[in-house]
Amino acid sequence: MNQSDLWDQLILLPNYLGHHLLLSLSALLAGIVVCLPLAILVTRVRSLQWPVLSFASVAQTIPGIALLALMVPLLGQIGFLPAFIALILYSMLPILRNTVTGIMGLAPEIIEAALGLGMTSGQRLIRVELPLASPVIIAGIRTATVWVVGTATLSTPVGATSLGNYIFSGLQTQNSAAVFVGCVAAASLAIVLDQLIHLAELAIQRRSRVLGWMTGVGLVSIVMIALMPLVPITRSARESMPVVLGAASFTEQYILAEVFSQRLSQDGLTVSSRPGMGSAILFEALINGHIDCYVTYTGTVWTNFMKREDLPSRKVILEQMTDWLQRNYQVQALGALGFENTYALAMLKTKAEASRIISIEDLSPYASQLSMGSDYEFFTRPEWKMLKKSYRLDFSEERTFDPTLMYLAVQAGVVDVISAYSTDGRIIDYDLAVLVDPRQALPPYDAVLLLSSQASKRSELVSALQVFNGAIDNQTMREANKSVDVDGESPKKAARVLLRSIRL
Repeated sequence: MNQSDLWDQLILLPNYLGHHLLLSLSALLAGIVVCLPLAILVTRVRSLQWPVLSFASVAQTIPGIALLALMVPLLGQIGFLPAFIALILYSMLPILRNTVTGIMGLAPEIIEAALGLGMTSGQRLIRVELPLASPVIIAGIRTATVWVVGTATLSTPVGATSLGNYIFSGLQTQNSAAVFVGCVAAASLAIVLDQLIHLAELAIQRRSRVLGWMTGVGLVSIVMIALMPLVPITRSARESMPVVLGAASFTEQYILAEVFSQRLSQDGLTVSSRPGMGSAILFEALINGHIDCYVTYTGTVWTNFMKREDLPSRKVILEQMTDWLQRNYQVQALGALGFENTYALAMLKTKAEASRIISIEDLSPYASQLSMGSDYEFFTRPEWKMLKKSYRLDFSEERTFDPTLMYLAVQAGVVDVISAYSTDGRIIDYDLAVLVDPRQALPPYDAVLLLSSQASKRSELVSALQVFNGAIDNQTMREANKSVDVDGESPKKAARVLLRSIRL
């Protein structure tokens, strides 16, 4: 990690931090507004205690990234809203449980004394129960704060900008500076907010004006940073509608998003990126107009969205896919970019040569003795079912990895076979053998740029992107991927080199 890489990441910090704060504070405030009255109601109506706390407990047991992903189909949106709702649910348990425990844990003599003084239920709550239970309640709010700030880093895959952008992109591109800045920023933010709440608690307990002013200054500073993403930026009429680029969570997609961003910026267009999303979420976002364009692959659309199992020629697949997208969703496929990034089974050359395995057909008799690793999606995709059916593959173990760690896993012998990407530079660097698919169970995966129905009506955008049709060949894309995955370059620099190599 050098100073240049670190500086490149720090430049992004105000934007990522502002979005992260806005999302976290909004969800936390909404959680407090919902949970405090609900917890008080539970202490008055005891029959509600089990269902309310059980619901909060169940929401807490769902993994954060799963809860965030679940919100996308439920709400039909990506970005801020699904992340906001998921984080509210994640904040509920500590606030509810601590408030209920704090109020119901008060000594019976205190409640009897309040009743003896003739206090009403409302007076008892305001003057006795809440003040005495406040240390426990605030402890719950502080716990919820730390949980929400940490979980908010997982909102990147659902299209919400956060400090998680650092972590997801850094992991995929092996950029230690990005991961470092993201982790330190998220941890620091959690500590600052936790201590700010503690400072406010001390200011009230000690009735200290100095601590009160310190709390106020800290709170105002935090709110100002959180509101930065909402400040409108003056743009020309040409720039009034930013182009929203989507990208999946692997190196090639990060590079291509940078390629299009730099090209569109040269043409005077404003660009906003939503990287790190899954292929299904990207497609939903495109057809619903939440993003304007992204790169997909013909095989993905053919098998996952069109649900086709037949395999005509590459040309026919592209033509029928283009027609299907336009007819059903008014989505425009601008044409193939010129390279193919197909799924392929790969294993260490030494192991393949020792067992004389050249094709997937050769692999089949050994599968029951071997383990296989894949990225997050492959084992759930139709392509995997087609491969298993065509070659009768029955591996002893199927393990899922982050795409970057997947290659390290096969190199280290943690798994024997992986679902590699054909344009990945690590295939050569890690000395892997790509197995031939003689039965052509896998469809072609030509890279195609898709435009949403609204974006396809913007002539200046279409003109700026059409120049990429057929412009990027397999070798050019493989070298760009290798420069990031193996040589440690940033996607931004790899994109600049790629643009120069294709003279754009």
